[in-house]
Amino acid sequence: MSNLSSFEITNRWPAQNPDLIQLYSLTTPNGVKVSIMLEETGLPYEAHLVNFGTDDQMTPEFLSLSPNNKIPAIIDPNGPDGKPLPLWESGAILIYLAEKTGKFLSNDPVTRYKTLQWLMFQMGGIGPMFGQLGFFHKFAGKDIEDPRPKDRYVAETARLLKVLDAQLEGQDWVVGDYSIADIAIAPWLRTVLDFYEAAHLVGWDDLKNVPAYLDRFLERPAVQKGLVNPPRD
Repeated sequence: MSNLSSFEITNRWPAQNPDLIQLYSLTTPNGVKVSIMLEETGLPYEAHLVNFGTDDQMTPEFLSLSPNNKIPAIIDPNGPDGKPLPLWESGAILIYLAEKTGKFLSNDPVTRYKTLQWLMFQMGGIGPMFGQLGFFHKFAGKDIEDPRPKDRYVAETARLLKVLDAQLEGQDWVVGDYSIADIAIAPWLRTVLDFYEAAHLVGWDDLKNVPAYLDRFLERPAVQKGLVNPPRD
């Protein structure tokens, strides 16, 4: 049996089975990327809830694993060379799990780099811009009287959605076959629609391909399981 006692985070979130991948997360769009990937690959894991309501992400135990105080993070007890691997940052975790399992990231160099390109599109564009839209539309930023911040992120979100819509023309998934790019992108679309309630702001009904793409994603059994893991208290 693996011994994870050297990882401080296990003092706060003990591993019931230390031979399994340990996931520390919350069901945000970034968090569910990894739980969905774990469900899609069939890798067994334990999911530990990092509760933002009680500032779990700021505790010394969590920071010992994820120094940027962001979810998700994992410990794989069976990492490279059979040694435990701690890892944070959702994009890096998706790439690692894809390479570990040989799934959802093509071995063909051209397809591989196209997939990574669209993964970075989510990491550098969709995630930050959609998140700012949520802040200025739904959260504390909505009380700012100056309309320019909100207008900026509404416009940028709408632009990014059009880029994605064009890429999906004639194909079901972003790079042809289902991949880590889809696992990264689609949860953010769901958030704009359901949690931020911003469809009317960003021209959702005018998009040709994105709405059906999100529906296809949400129909996947592994996605449905990953979206609710870890369970909230």
